[in-house]
Amino acid sequence: MTGSGLDLGGLLRPVREGLAFEETVERLLTLIKLGLVGPGERFPAERELAVQLGISRRTLREAIRELQQAGYVESRRGRSGGTFVTGAPPAPDRGELRRMAREDGDRLTDAVTFRLAVEAGSADALAELMARSRARADTRQVLLARLADVNGACPQDYRRLDTVFHLSIAELTGSSLLAAACTDARMRLNDLLNAIPVLQRNIDHTSGQHTAIVTAILAGDAERARRAVAEHLDGTAALLRGFLT
Repeated sequence: MTGSGLDLGGLLRPVREGLAFEETVERLLTLIKLGLVGPGERFPAERELAVQLGISRRTLREAIRELQQAGYVESRRGRSGGTFVTGAPPAPDRGELRRMAREDGDRLTDAVTFRLAVEAGSADALAELMARSRARADTRQVLLARLADVNGACPQDYRRLDTVFHLSIAELTGSSLLAAACTDARMRLNDLLNAIPVLQRNIDHTSGQHTAIVTAILAGDAERARRAVAEHLDGTAALLRGFLT
């Protein structure tokens, strides 16, 4: 568990044997870029990370060293030591992202479609669990807490808390594969989403959509949950296209 409140065990699945170093760097960077381990926060202990990723501690240390040299993390010694994220990732160049969106519009459309499929599926699955009373007892409490966090976020912290909100829905289904798919979908759009300015009126507008998603899930209404997610992500896709084309 990290400051985001997410159980990273569902996201840090074992890497492929032949690409252990490269995939370890990618997984750790994903957690940093999505804000799941935020500035000043500590990664799980080396022993725990190595087990989750299915790698040796030597490979893990090599990956951490790579991130350290790139300025993403720092290692501290002592009883309260460990590997800490040093700061927020650099803001993407909006002009470059506009160029990419124009020249590779099909890839953007594909990423948006992928995100809709996995996030709507997550909401559907969690609503079904609620309807059959098969969700964990604390699911309602966790979901409402994530909703309160994102709806009460300041513009500077909104993207990170929005990510945590959406990934929490997948995590609460209990499916590590679904959580990983939603993380992948979010990462494919992360730089583009970060290029969109966050305004308070946007937060106010999306808060109603987030609330509709949670209300449908807690009511066990899978179809309404899917529709609420689709409406929310359609609006996000429209913003992306508007700012980047």
